[in-house]
Amino acid sequence: MISTLKLSLRNLLRYKRRTLLTSLLITLGVVAMLLFVAAAGSFKGVMIGQITDSMLGHLQIHRRGYTASIDNLPLNLNMQPRALEKAAAVLQADPAVAAFSTRIKFGAMFSNYAETTSIRLNGIDSAAEDATAPALRGRIIDGDKTGPLVAPGQILIPELIAKGMKVKVGDTVVLIATNQDGSVNGRNFTIRGILEPVTGPGGRDGYVDIADATELLRMEKQQAMEIAVRLKDLGQAKAVNKRLEAALAELKNKEDKPALELHTWDQLTPFANIANMLDLMTLFIRVMLVAIVLVSVMNVMLMAVYERIREIGTLAAIGTPPSRILGLYVGEGLLLGLLGAALGVAISLTAVAALNIWPLSFPFARQIVVLTPVISFADVATVTALVIGMAVLASLQPAWRASRMDPIVALRHV
Repeated sequence: MISTLKLSLRNLLRYKRRTLLTSLLITLGVVAMLLFVAAAGSFKGVMIGQITDSMLGHLQIHRRGYTASIDNLPLNLNMQPRALEKAAAVLQADPAVAAFSTRIKFGAMFSNYAETTSIRLNGIDSAAEDATAPALRGRIIDGDKTGPLVAPGQILIPELIAKGMKVKVGDTVVLIATNQDGSVNGRNFTIRGILEPVTGPGGRDGYVDIADATELLRMEKQQAMEIAVRLKDLGQAKAVNKRLEAALAELKNKEDKPALELHTWDQLTPFANIANMLDLMTLFIRVMLVAIVLVSVMNVMLMAVYERIREIGTLAAIGTPPSRILGLYVGEGLLLGLLGAALGVAISLTAVAALNIWPLSFPFARQIVVLTPVISFADVATVTALVIGMAVLASLQPAWRASRMDPIVALRHV
């Protein structure tokens, strides 16, 4: 085997320019693939982090049927005390859960005493929300970022509302809400901060203290519309979701079905479709890489066979077995793949290191996204194996053709 590879290497060195150009073409494909995977993965991670860390959490628990009409923020699909207690006990007992936040979600009228508009609100416990959505505090673009997220009598409002209603931090506003029974209640609030918008419908929500939300809606007992859950490892979301579903399945509604339903973050935001598109684009790039390697290596090997027909005839005439001739040309394809992959990985790792020192930033949805790409060992191993495998596969047909040549016909070739 080693002797065959040495002969293959010597044959490649006989045509240095062609070998170099082919290796560079393979290298280009590897670099394009790894840099795209690293950049797309970084963008996807940043966007998922913004959505989960500042709004959704990794999982959410609702009363059955709530998410189907979540745009209307229905007040008749609240989780009742028994369900809240059971959910809290299950979440506290699960080692994969880092934190969870109970929320009261409702719609209200927002008035600056001169104009009125509608607003979506979340009644939250500041400490629990800080632990569950740690990036929410970072979205405060005007106002004090220290202390509790929101205290009783205070409100965080989205930038869209602040600009439209011409209000600022410290101003007093009125919230008017209608409870489940149809009665109306209103209260004065002080604007504590203004929130930067992020991708998704939840990026336009305001926040008040959960005690204020309970008072506005005149809730006589503990209720909530949503429990947002943060996990220690986002990658375990689906597994944890199934485990929690099983643990909460004993709570039944009147139809004898599970009273609660759980959803992972990607079931709750349209950004999941963009993430899937990025994965699809990555697949297309891989297909392009395969095509580049196949075409370039097959072209080189076909030329090598055509130019060395008489040499092949001589090898066959002196008794070289077909398997040795086959191995000789397959070895050339293998070495081309190894060289191109090694160069491509080295250049890609250097480029990624440079991009982490001098990161790229660009505006996206009124935000500045900073890319810090990372190439995992799995990505490097996958691309390297793919390139080498395709290089060997591309060399098989020319190698087979060479190993099956009639030595008499080959020696007569001019």
